[in-house]
Amino acid sequence: MARIVVVHGIAQQFKGPQTLLASVAPALRDGVTAAVGTAGPELGDGDITCAFYGDAFLRPGTRATMVPLYDEADIEAEYESELLLEWWLEAARVYPEVLGPDAKSRGVAGYLAGRPLKRPMVRRALNALTHAPCFARVAEPLLIFGLKQVRRYFNEPGLRERVQEAVARAIEPDTRVLVGHSLGSVAAYELLCNEAVRASHPQWQISTLVTLGSPLGLRGLIFDRLVPAPREGNGSWPSGIQAWTNIADAGDVVALVKELGPRFGPGVDDHEIDNGVEVHSASRYLTAPVTGRAIAEGLAR
Repeated sequence: MARIVVVHGIAQQFKGPQTLLASVAPALRDGVTAAVGTAGPELGDGDITCAFYGDAFLRPGTRATMVPLYDEADIEAEYESELLLEWWLEAARVYPEVLGPDAKSRGVAGYLAGRPLKRPMVRRALNALTHAPCFARVAEPLLIFGLKQVRRYFNEPGLRERVQEAVARAIEPDTRVLVGHSLGSVAAYELLCNEAVRASHPQWQISTLVTLGSPLGLRGLIFDRLVPAPREGNGSWPSGIQAWTNIADAGDVVALVKELGPRFGPGVDDHEIDNGVEVHSASRYLTAPVTGRAIAEGLAR
């Protein structure tokens, strides 16, 4: 019975739960060992599982995406270009080598009134992001596909529900810790806040949520579109959760808001770490001692 369920992020559609587990499980074990040593919980093969939802972004009955290879012309003019701008602005803020929309002064705040991005600026944004460590090793079509996955999750009827159903299927009565990376942290959070789903699974005993490289705090595009909707600027606390640890790399452009406590309440234990050059890597996040400690404490809770 899986005591820990890990929910993956974007661009995993051609993998599967076992393929993901092959890299996730060793990284998670290393993080726990780094945090608490050999005296920590023993994690066997059945203690960790991966919730897989990547196939929800493929055409039904196929292994194909909606468009095989994306280019700048395929970026949707509203949501996707706005998210691209947010990534660009954050990359320019964090990395000296990345020029922002105002390349002369490197100032970017005043450009916010110019959204959505006009077509020439889309090309500039894509070019600029190739110099950001977060995206330096990501092919441009895959970066655009990431934009589309986030947009589809929030805007395509039924997709959000299919993703959350996939996560729910991976949770077992013994599951104590739910770990969400990137977009997976959004799915994990919304699932735990879904009172109808929780009522239909009274056997669930999840008490700990761990979010890694999470975009949950981004106002407008993500935070304000959550279900349930935030009230008076505050997000809901997930039902049954006793501890929520949020971990973000200082240079992670996807985790635009590093601290979730101001959005979801002081109960969130926020930590900023350094993942080296792979700032958004799930494995780097999982091997971090702070992640391992949060998981170990969740299993003991």
